[in-house]
Amino acid sequence: MRVAIIGQGYVGLTIGVGAAGAGHNVIGFDVNPKLVAELNSGQSHIEGISNSQVAGFIKTGSYKATTDAALLNGCEAIVIAVPTPLTDDREPDLSFIHAAVEMIQKNVKTPALVVNESTSYPGTLRNEIAARITGVDHIYASSPERVDPGNAQWGTKNTPRLIGGLTSDAVTKAKEFYSSFCDTVIEVSSPEVAEAAKIFENTFRQVNIALVNEFAQIADALGISGREVLDAAATKPYGFMEFNPGPGVGGHCIPVDPSYLAYVANEVGVPATFIKRANEVNLAMPAYVVKRVIAGAGGDLKGKSVVVVGVSYKANVADTRETPAAAVIDLLRQAGAVVSWHDPLVKAWRGEESDELGAYDVAVVVTKHDVVLEADIKKSAYIFDCTGSLAGVDGI
Repeated sequence: MRVAIIGQGYVGLTIGVGAAGAGHNVIGFDVNPKLVAELNSGQSHIEGISNSQVAGFIKTGSYKATTDAALLNGCEAIVIAVPTPLTDDREPDLSFIHAAVEMIQKNVKTPALVVNESTSYPGTLRNEIAARITGVDHIYASSPERVDPGNAQWGTKNTPRLIGGLTSDAVTKAKEFYSSFCDTVIEVSSPEVAEAAKIFENTFRQVNIALVNEFAQIADALGISGREVLDAAATKPYGFMEFNPGPGVGGHCIPVDPSYLAYVANEVGVPATFIKRANEVNLAMPAYVVKRVIAGAGGDLKGKSVVVVGVSYKANVADTRETPAAAVIDLLRQAGAVVSWHDPLVKAWRGEESDELGAYDVAVVVTKHDVVLEADIKKSAYIFDCTGSLAGVDGI
């Protein structure tokens, strides 16, 4: 099958490589010419996809990256895998989806299966994609992405995939496509069910992370270890699911998707109070971390050297989207600290470069990569650990 994938980020490239490996002829479209050139030279930019994989598919002709939207025409399937961020007011931003839709409208003149993998609220496929494309009898399905960067256990092949279509033909075609490289494909009754399932999955995580973040603050005020309490609670073999506290939430899903659910809930007159409170708690965690650091470092950070260890949003990946490290660093600087950061995976970020670990006045561990040695972190005089991975130090 000739397949076009719009967007070659974490989701698009992952799906592209999976489809190419299943024997499909894949066109990977992206608006970034530098990224396209790198991909066509065999360079992957994400964890879990090796340079050799990309280079191999380029060599056999089963994958090609392009900035030429005209190449979408004639494809049997077109997958939309573009960002769905939030506006500055934390409202859904569908501008990337709308741009992809306009591209399909302008360039694709033969009927195709159009699949949306981009996470959005229920009704997006029906109202924001299918309703905006006219003149060609495409068929439409929703199959929200479930990509977890850096997860060595669950990938595209073995993670169950949801399919919901506007027609039975769309469902049949989508199941045929995804079954070629996914072990388990699950049909649901409508695209709205698939869309809602995806945003609820991450809302569930957001709310529970907020709960343990709030509990961590309560436990500290009570003078007990919140992590020890959570470990103790996790010994119950039923009715409890363990989540861990941290400096906030980051990445492309958990900080964003719940706001899409809250938006559509408000549209239908159901206030999403749990989601609002969870957002408040998690967004406030960097300020709580800095407050604890100031107290632990003697009550004043003015002029003190502080290193933030790990600026990606999770361990062992280089993804800095929505990372709470940004707010932690900004608040530390507002407190008068001289702040640098160390992250061997990110290296360059926000116009700055990663510094080496050494004897700082304070080290704040936001993300602990496996390659970062505990001994190097402990060269600093005072350490605050947001990850629970270092023994014998202060932290959440």
